[in-house]
Amino acid sequence: MNTTEIFPKGQQLPNEWFSGNAFLTPLVAKDKNNEFSAGSVTFEPKARTNWHTHPKGQVLLVIEDNGFYQEKGKPTQAIKKGDVVNIPENVEHWHGATATTQMTHIAITNFKDDIQVTWLQPVTDEEYKSVK
Repeated sequence: MNTTEIFPKGQQLPNEWFSGNAFLTPLVAKDKNNEFSAGSVTFEPKARTNWHTHPKGQVLLVIEDNGFYQEKGKPTQAIKKGDVVNIPENVEHWHGATATTQMTHIAITNFKDDIQVTWLQPVTDEEYKSVK
């Protein structure tokens, strides 16, 4: 483990939901007290989620390095350590690392019934390369 990491890198996430190498360390599971889960997600350079939505929203707390966040139809936002991204329910979006740096965030994801995410199509290389 890198001495600057807060949490271990975790297990690699499936390529059907992510492009590139992304890793998850679960932190909090949904239970009788919490209608959300939380996990530390590390994206290696160029790694990113597919487009996706959350029926009750999500909060990202960027804890290491730099990355990107984009809502469908809006400009891409640069995000960095210390940023908080509050994602509204049912908004199509993606997030991930820059082309040259990794990025780690804590994802706090709410559940609606037993659903917390709907995965959609990958962010294409053309969409990703258009990020400024």
